[in-house]
Amino acid sequence: MASSITKLPSSCVFLVTGAAGLVGRRLCTLLLERGASMVIAFDIAPPPSELNSIPSNKLTYVRGDLSDIKDVRRAFAAAGSNAKVECAFHIGALVGPYFKKDLYHKVNYLGSVNVADVAKECGCHKIVMSSSPSTRMDGKDIKWKREDELSIRPPGKFLEPYAETKAMGETYVLKLNDETSSPPFLTVAVAPHQVYGPWDGLFLTNFLKAANKLRVFGRGENMISMCHVDNYAHALILGYHGLYKGSPALGKFYIATDGPPVRLWDVLDHAFVTLGLPSVKAKVHIPVWFIMPIAYVVQMINRLFGMQMKLKPFSVRMLIIDRTFNIENIERDLKYKPLKPFEKAFEETLRWFDANRDFWGGSKK
Repeated sequence: MASSITKLPSSCVFLVTGAAGLVGRRLCTLLLERGASMVIAFDIAPPPSELNSIPSNKLTYVRGDLSDIKDVRRAFAAAGSNAKVECAFHIGALVGPYFKKDLYHKVNYLGSVNVADVAKECGCHKIVMSSSPSTRMDGKDIKWKREDELSIRPPGKFLEPYAETKAMGETYVLKLNDETSSPPFLTVAVAPHQVYGPWDGLFLTNFLKAANKLRVFGRGENMISMCHVDNYAHALILGYHGLYKGSPALGKFYIATDGPPVRLWDVLDHAFVTLGLPSVKAKVHIPVWFIMPIAYVVQMINRLFGMQMKLKPFSVRMLIIDRTFNIENIERDLKYKPLKPFEKAFEETLRWFDANRDFWGGSKK
């Protein structure tokens, strides 16, 4: 049974950072569909077409840099002199394992600090932070774990700078939660695991582009939890509904998924075959003992010569370990249920990718 869908207050203005990305653009439209008076969309990138077509009295697009506090202030001020932002959905981040460490710190940590600090000074007293399960990963299997069974990694023990800086940003925002202040300042963090959907330029696009060369690493039986973008945007809005005095969600971290886990390599193989690409499961598998030493050599070359070759130990680990999450906490505290089951959501996604082959560089069938 899907979550009950609660309408948003019709007088409320919401701010969404990272509005040009997969999650941000869908969250903007979903907020308006559920009754928001106005959405301020903030991103360093130009507005995507589906946001450009929304009337300016319903959506204001502000281009700016999260790491520049003046730009963040400008975004909050877009609510107008007679209004203020009810809640900031902080989605914006530098994503993926292939950027320089100082850029992750600048965007993911300092950007989060800026959003939280400006929210407080502008009279916005609610923040829903988009975090990441990678902040809790040590490179080993995660099998059906709840959030309270996972801890943020200690300093120096993160797998990648992305995870470390996301953890720093999450920690800063959640520590600001204070329901005793006047007025209360309320925060929550909600993360997806392996988000996908239309306009997914990371997960599915990267695999589709590598389909001809890709091989299964190891046995290819590892399970993962996935989360369609509609399910995640829904979970973020439920995070907002959970920001009230006495809420069990205050200052906490949650993970949203589609529900039951799936076998990663089966999902990828189905996507490839459906879109007319070679079956990855029909190829010879590459043993982990063979590929992992090569990945460490590539990592050393990257460090020595400042290169960004994509075969890294982190990338190999993510393709061979189980990453499955028990979502009973978010179901209990935020009343979350996926809007779409994985089977339906993934088939919808593949139809979109089939119809939009220019997006990912696929040739016509």
